[in-house]
Amino acid sequence: MTALAETVWLRVCAMAELTREQGVAALLPDANQVAVFRTHDDEVYAVGNVDPFSGAAVLSRGIVGDLAGIPVVASPMHKQHFDLRTGVCLDDPAVSVATYPVRVVDATILLGQP
Repeated sequence: MTALAETVWLRVCAMAELTREQGVAALLPDANQVAVFRTHDDEVYAVGNVDPFSGAAVLSRGIVGDLAGIPVVASPMHKQHFDLRTGVCLDDPAVSVATYPVRVVDATILLGQP
């Protein structure tokens, strides 16, 4: 039996520093870029920052919203919508971005990295 990798929690920013319906980019120690979002109801999500359609690292600058109850970010490049919970593109379900675990502890947003 192998041991499961323990998640390392990295500080992104204080919750108060991330405006509702906005995103911020974070650089992980492995050089991956992550887009972290705060929704209108203070839920926090993290997905890969690179738009798979354009290859540009821009999702953190996308438009955060809700489509039929699904929290989404619309890419600023071509406006495809990505489900913030799963990373799946709602406009083309064959395409997705990575998702990352997030949590808020003592009003600080933490990003999980295995």
